Amino acid sequence: MEINWIAFAVPLFLFFMGAEYLVARWQKKKYFTFNNSVANLNVGIAERLIDSFTVGAFYFVYDYLHRHYALFDIKASALGWIGLLIATDFVWYWYHRLAHEINVFWAVHVVHHQSEDFNYTVSARITVFQALVRTGFWSILPVIGFPAEMITTMLLVHGLYPFFIHTRTVGKLGWLEYVFVTPSHHRVHHASNPEYLDKNYGDVFIFWDKLFGTFVEEQEEAVYGLTKQLDSHSFLWQHFHFLLELLEQARRTPGLRAKVRLLFDKPDAVDPTIRDGLADRLLLRSSVRSTSRRFRGYVVGQLTGILLILFCYLLFEDYVSVPLKIITTLFILFTLVNCGALLEQRQWVVYPEIGRLVVLWLGLYLTLGYPMLVILAYIGGLSLWVYFSLIQKRYFRLVYGKSV
Repeated sequence: MEINWIAFAVPLFLFFMGAEYLVARWQKKKYFTFNNSVANLNVGIAERLIDSFTVGAFYFVYDYLHRHYALFDIKASALGWIGLLIATDFVWYWYHRLAHEINVFWAVHVVHHQSEDFNYTVSARITVFQALVRTGFWSILPVIGFPAEMITTMLLVHGLYPFFIHTRTVGKLGWLEYVFVTPSHHRVHHASNPEYLDKNYGDVFIFWDKLFGTFVEEQEEAVYGLTKQLDSHSFLWQHFHFLLELLEQARRTPGLRAKVRLLFDKPDAVDPTIRDGLADRLLLRSSVRSTSRRFRGYVVGQLTGILLILFCYLLFEDYVSVPLKIITTLFILFTLVNCGALLEQRQWVVYPEIGRLVVLWLGLYLTLGYPMLVILAYIGGLSLWVYFSLIQKRYFRLVYGKSV
């Protein structure tokens, strides 16, 4: 039986996150907060899940461009790999810089900067939308002449390095600071301090920033997150808030040409007060904030469950049928939305809970057949009636510790 060895990246990264947490505790530093860590992992789970559907398409794009438009035929030699590493990092620098300077790119990159913590869990805050945009930039590599096999291998290696620079437990690293992007450099990049804004875009090498005038050395303590903090752990709101803000700003902007120009303008062209109005209309915040051990246990239980499902799904991906892949994806996405709603203490958390049950029943139907569907539909209808009649208030009391 062939397995997907890349699936072991999930427990490997979780191991390093746990090790960093223990080091932070040993240093008596509060670098982790519960809600932020869960929200960060939720974003990463979604990206890793959806990436299983898109990675083949990305390879096809690189291969097609190389076969039809390559300017050179670069071989997998030592010089070829070194050249690819430098070219990949150079393209990353400009993608990353433009993602901070152009609204349509910032709309997909902003998710990576929302956390007010800075630790290894923040490295998971990559969306599949960001992966799509990056593929557009990296498509220059096969046109130069790098084969698709080399590119996809390099992107795997290149993607490992930035995980380890998202930490506050490591100080400055001597001479390495002059060549590589270090945790110190990247703390500056994630800071919202005015003097640190839009600096240190490099991913592996820091000399791009020094060459193009975007380097700043870490001096004072960084304040992490956005200049206007999101103040939300909602899975959906984190992904789409800036896109909604941008659309609202475009609606308010007169003239088609000005609307199009706004899409390619800088993020500070969007009125920051728009978010408050959208949040008041769409977020429906609750007045309670549960921090009980029972509440945290329920959230951690859900997170642990979908991490285990994700690992098994990725490990045996080649043996999972398409319908079961869709069911698994829907179940995980419903759970991620549900976790976000729990962290926000939302009353509508019951609906993704029900959605998960429906998806679970469909999954059982796929394995048990048509007669079971009728039974499950009856049980489901009866369960919904009992839930809304008797259990809803008890559910809120059990999870949040009080009625909402």
